[in-house]
Amino acid sequence: MYLQNIFKSGVSFFCLLALIVFSSSCKVLKPYKQPDIISEEKLFRDLAINDSTNIVDIPWRSLFTDNLLQKLIEEAIGNNPDLQIAITRMKRAEANFKQSKAAFFPTLNAIADASYQNNDAMVAGVPAIFQLSGATSWEADIWGRLRSARRANLSLLLESDAYKRAIQTQLIADVADSYYTLLAFDAKLMVTEKTVENRTSDVETMKLMKENDLVTGADLVQSQANLYSAKVTIPEIKQSIFETENALSLLLGRNPGPVAHSSLSEQEISINLKTGIPAQLLANRPDVQEAEYQFRYGFEMTNVARKYFYPSLTISASGGITSTDLSKMFNASSVFWNIVGGLTQPIFNQGQNKQRLRVAQANQEEYLIAFKQTLLKAGQEVVNAMHAYQTSTEKISLRASQIDYLEKSVDYTMELLKYTSSTNYTDVLTSEVNLLSAQLNSINDKLMQLQAVVSLYQSLGGGWKQ
Repeated sequence: MYLQNIFKSGVSFFCLLALIVFSSSCKVLKPYKQPDIISEEKLFRDLAINDSTNIVDIPWRSLFTDNLLQKLIEEAIGNNPDLQIAITRMKRAEANFKQSKAAFFPTLNAIADASYQNNDAMVAGVPAIFQLSGATSWEADIWGRLRSARRANLSLLLESDAYKRAIQTQLIADVADSYYTLLAFDAKLMVTEKTVENRTSDVETMKLMKENDLVTGADLVQSQANLYSAKVTIPEIKQSIFETENALSLLLGRNPGPVAHSSLSEQEISINLKTGIPAQLLANRPDVQEAEYQFRYGFEMTNVARKYFYPSLTISASGGITSTDLSKMFNASSVFWNIVGGLTQPIFNQGQNKQRLRVAQANQEEYLIAFKQTLLKAGQEVVNAMHAYQTSTEKISLRASQIDYLEKSVDYTMELLKYTSSTNYTDVLTSEVNLLSAQLNSINDKLMQLQAVVSLYQSLGGGWKQ
């Protein structure tokens, strides 16, 4: 009965305290509000936006339909070191958040003690004292400092998750970009090797024409030099293929080596590229979310620093049983307990509270500027990628016409060289050099188009949705 009264008194005390805490903190806490830092109307410059449909909602497997590329992306997601580091960063942030939640609970310590004294040291003739006790302490979060700290740690956890998703988005884009670059080098190698075959045939033709006095010796050596001007580029292209495969292997988390790939001609854009509205960047792009969570962390930490100026209430309680006779330890008369409440108001703390607040406010301002910068950069990347796609698509169409006419020019000048004296090999040489340049540029145009799609997908925040 005695213990029940103690328990009821303690419960009543803490219920009253909880009511005081709730009513007081409601006036101090300020909810977070997303900052209105930029006008969305001009974020995508003059890009025409018809609706909110967005390619970011397309899973990366549906955008990148090349089976070999899909396997490489899956391998990169599973093995890339940067992504694994991001995952461990999330685990650390999660542990910190759980720790901040534990701050709401009281501390509890248990003590078991027994002391014995000899005859000379005995006090009041008591040879032994036995004690079993516990002590607890709890800080009442009157002004919401602990709640702000918890929200700050939650922001860090969400920031680490956004960081992980940003790494995955960047990783998918890097793998796709490197893969398309590898296909482009492979296509350039094929075109150059085909050009070497054609120019080798030209040299043989020029030798026959020289024997029949249709061309001069100068024309013959020019054709031979033209052949080697194509041959000399092959080692450079192979070196580029070698380095691109090594860079791609690093993204995959594997040792340097060859990478299985298809061909550039097999890559097609089968989706309608849409950017959606600027506001969707906040919901889809991980690095924008990461920047906002960082600002939110700064906002909450400013709240924490401000609340150090308010008094803190700490409740301490202890209780247990003590006796000089071990056999009577659990008698009601052996029970003791006490509850102590302490209110601490900071007055002079060597300027630490003011300094803490100034630092927190400066950090919050820095995070706000970084948030704005990230959003502006995101808008810039979207319009740049979309414009690059439109430009490359236009160039592909024009380049096809250029190549068609240059192929005819090579054939016509070669035939004219055989039958008329008004044409010399310089005309053939010029046509062949222009044709090879146009063919290589057409590969660059296709690569630019594919990379623009990758950049647009990444700049809108695509890749982290499965």
